[in-house]
Amino acid sequence: MSTAAVAAPARTGQVLADLLPASRVRDIALVAGGAALTGLAAQIAVPVPGTPVPVTGQTFAALLVGTSLGARRGVAALALYALAGLAGVPWFADGGHGFSASFGYILGMLLASAAVGALARRGADRSILRMAGTMLLGEAIIYAVGVPYLAFAADMSASAAIAAGLTPFLIGDALKAALAMGLLPTAWKLLKK
Repeated sequence: MSTAAVAAPARTGQVLADLLPASRVRDIALVAGGAALTGLAAQIAVPVPGTPVPVTGQTFAALLVGTSLGARRGVAALALYALAGLAGVPWFADGGHGFSASFGYILGMLLASAAVGALARRGADRSILRMAGTMLLGEAIIYAVGVPYLAFAADMSASAAIAAGLTPFLIGDALKAALAMGLLPTAWKLLKK
């Protein structure tokens, strides 16, 4: 890979992955790498008392994948992650696979990767403030799908699902979003130099 290809000036309409030389092999590697990153990040799991949903690095990885790869490749990476996990690859949280009460969060991550990827293509990953809004939207999408699925799958009331599947995770997700807010705009600034 040439330095010129990586250091090319960024244009709106590009995501970080677009700075790599274009090829089908690149796209396949990025999609597989995004799925693997999400699977690895899911293994960073801390149980939360009173809920079947652990705190993981999975949401951070899913939003990072969507933002850095763009909507199309981000969705493909998260779809590969979800389908492989359903097929038995033990890379959901805590080495899990298949359907569980927390599978709705994985579906939410798939949708969130599309949204944050589309926003990144419009330049939302270039500044801390825009990145903050992008991460908040991504997190909101994940919860909008994950919490109702949890309520259904675990036979919980809406308020119980919010207490078990949303409230305990807000501080951790704010920290993950802050990390992404610093990481991606910094990457763009470094690539411009």
